[in-house]
Amino acid sequence: MARKTLTPDVICRVEKSGNRFNAWDTNGVKRTSEITTTTRKKAFEGDYLLGRFVGRTGKTFWRKVDNVDVTAAAPDNSDVSVEIPVDHEEVLNFIHSSYSLKPQGLMMTELKWKYLVRSAVRGKNIMMTGPAGCGKTMAAKSVVNSLDRPDYYFNLGATQDPRGTLIGNTHFESDKGTYFSESLFVKAIQTPNAVILLDELSRAHPDAWNILMTVLDYGQRYLRLDEQDNQSTIKVAAGVTFIATANIGNEYTSTRVMDKALMDRFTIVEMDVLSEEDENSLLNYMFPNVDSTVLGNVAKIASLTRTESNSDTARIGSGVSTRTTVELCGLLYDGFSLEEAAEVSIYPQYDSAGGVDSERTFVKQIVQKFCDDGSSDDLFNEEEMAEAESTDS
Repeated sequence: MARKTLTPDVICRVEKSGNRFNAWDTNGVKRTSEITTTTRKKAFEGDYLLGRFVGRTGKTFWRKVDNVDVTAAAPDNSDVSVEIPVDHEEVLNFIHSSYSLKPQGLMMTELKWKYLVRSAVRGKNIMMTGPAGCGKTMAAKSVVNSLDRPDYYFNLGATQDPRGTLIGNTHFESDKGTYFSESLFVKAIQTPNAVILLDELSRAHPDAWNILMTVLDYGQRYLRLDEQDNQSTIKVAAGVTFIATANIGNEYTSTRVMDKALMDRFTIVEMDVLSEEDENSLLNYMFPNVDSTVLGNVAKIASLTRTESNSDTARIGSGVSTRTTVELCGLLYDGFSLEEAAEVSIYPQYDSAGGVDSERTFVKQIVQKFCDDGSSDDLFNEEEMAEAESTDS
């Protein structure tokens, strides 16, 4: 029997904007967030189109397509760009109608989304804060995609050379001698209306903070290239918006105490920990082919651990993050049982010291309640839950 040929239901062309690879379909709709970075980069470098296919299980995937009219897939960028208005009344209308731009997979209240968009439209420096795995980076990238501006991404927590990343490096070649090479960050801040994402700012080296002080200051907005012979000063272009993400709190041992002067240069947008209902909605949206009852149990497990970690008599130091529940549900989708998925994704995050009184044992007891019979019965009685909630509030 001949194998059935799959036909793509969407076709995209990939274009480079800043250091990001954006995907546009034939109708001019931006599909960047639906396709992995590696897939988009390969399509751009290989100069081929991407098609979206639907597998037998209903899951969609993207791959190279051939024999397609390339001109038909080219987007008209003048039509697809989100035009940011200048008139005050138009700005108000844009901000308060912007909730439709929020991706469905981003669980964020309408108020905070509008506040985030308003800060970006007004050219504010924005700092996304909140617990690890709550969606800070996703929210920042969603704003970038929604506003459709040139964008640049810098992970400051991963760089070992902040001066090289933010300013540039001096090189020597036998035929050229000694010369200075500017960083990509220098190009980014000179791009009008660019959105620059500074990820993991709280993990950055203090040298990076010192360099950024004048860049982020609304009264200065410049970067001095002190490695250059003439020490030229680079002005930040008009309309440039900086969005940073940071983990702030004593529980983040690899982070540094943020400088107060640096913090004051940002508008703070705090991400919320998802409620059980929102967590359940997100997991069902992301994994429609996984049993909804099991997904509901995963949301309950996360909710119970978060409630416990916030009580005065907490037996665990932190709750299960949304990043972890998404990873766990990915394992469920790939055929692992809830017990197996928890074994590799949840338990290693909790200390096993103390035997039966350890954090890991306590979390195992929570998970096991939902592994035994698939029941969604509450692990704790009503009095314990009421006490934990009243303590949290």
